[in-house]
Amino acid sequence: MKTQEINPYTHLFISFLRLGLTAFGGPAMIAYIRKLSVNRNKWLDEETFKDGVSLCQSIPGATAMQMAAYVGLRSNGLIGALLSYVGFGLPAFTLMLILSIAYVDAHKLPQVISLFKGLQIIVVAIIANATYSFGKGILKNYREILIALISAALLWLGVSPFVIIIGAALAGTLFFMNPGSPALPTHIGKRNQREFKQVMLLFFIFIAGLAGLYIADIKLFKLATLMLKIDLFAFGGGFGSVPLMLHEIVDIRKWIDSKTFMDGIALGQVTPGPIVITATFVGYLMYRFAGALVATMAIFTPSFLILVGITPFFDRLKTSKYFVGATKGILATFVGLLFYATIKFAFAVPWEVVRVLLALGALTALIKKIDILYVVLVGAVISIIIL
Repeated sequence: MKTQEINPYTHLFISFLRLGLTAFGGPAMIAYIRKLSVNRNKWLDEETFKDGVSLCQSIPGATAMQMAAYVGLRSNGLIGALLSYVGFGLPAFTLMLILSIAYVDAHKLPQVISLFKGLQIIVVAIIANATYSFGKGILKNYREILIALISAALLWLGVSPFVIIIGAALAGTLFFMNPGSPALPTHIGKRNQREFKQVMLLFFIFIAGLAGLYIADIKLFKLATLMLKIDLFAFGGGFGSVPLMLHEIVDIRKWIDSKTFMDGIALGQVTPGPIVITATFVGYLMYRFAGALVATMAIFTPSFLILVGITPFFDRLKTSKYFVGATKGILATFVGLLFYATIKFAFAVPWEVVRVLLALGALTALIKKIDILYVVLVGAVISIIIL
């Protein structure tokens, strides 16, 4: 009797679930996704995969999560995108939920206090390294540097980061637009129309879910809409969400303080998955399991919908003078916003010789491409022993 072949949807989900269990290092996971989807399973060819990376780096959301959805979409349609997206993110959510529960129960213990005193220093180094790495790849001329500096200054003066991002997109269309490139595409083929209708159906289901949440629990609805807004504007990968969360959750709403937010980021770095999983931590602290679930779904849904909605049109969209210019302006802005977050976090923690040395050591290790998980774990051990 012939052995039945595994269902392609099941195979896709299990493959990304396994990969999600080891998804440490954020964007570095792109290489593993490529190995899984191009080399091993032949779901995509090399050129299609490269197009996906280009797309996921141009839109909001965590790049590795978006690539998981892109592979599923290209190989098995919208259902495939959902399965690969959920499978890849599920391990990070589960572990972050467990760590959040433990944090609430144990964060006042002396040993735990010492642990997080050191991890907060590591978080400063992590965000500083993200600013450096991101800036090195994005800031190519004086205009981009100027946008980054102005963005950091405006955020420091209290201007909403969402207003800054919109302004940067408009500035980008003026500063970086190639006059010879075509405008936005207007023609939509039949296949793209069908895919677009599927995405719109998913969008309306999501809106219906939000409406139900509004009726059931207004506090959870407000949490969801905040995370939706953050995800919609979080360009430049998962780290793009950090200054937005910091501004909205710590500075404006004061749900938690800077140190607690940094604790959440530190916990997120010992889980597989993107830094935006910090939303699970925030949601749990606010409204326990319901808050964690709602915050997590809300922080990942908009970028997923954008991905599946834009993918059919990206070949033409990436040549649009408006899209290219706006994207450059937005990405330059996020260098400035991350710089602001670095300074804000640095001011939130006390500094002494041991802490300065720990921060410099962590930053050096990260710049030299040492795995972020190892940096966090070594920092945790040093914190318990010394601080």
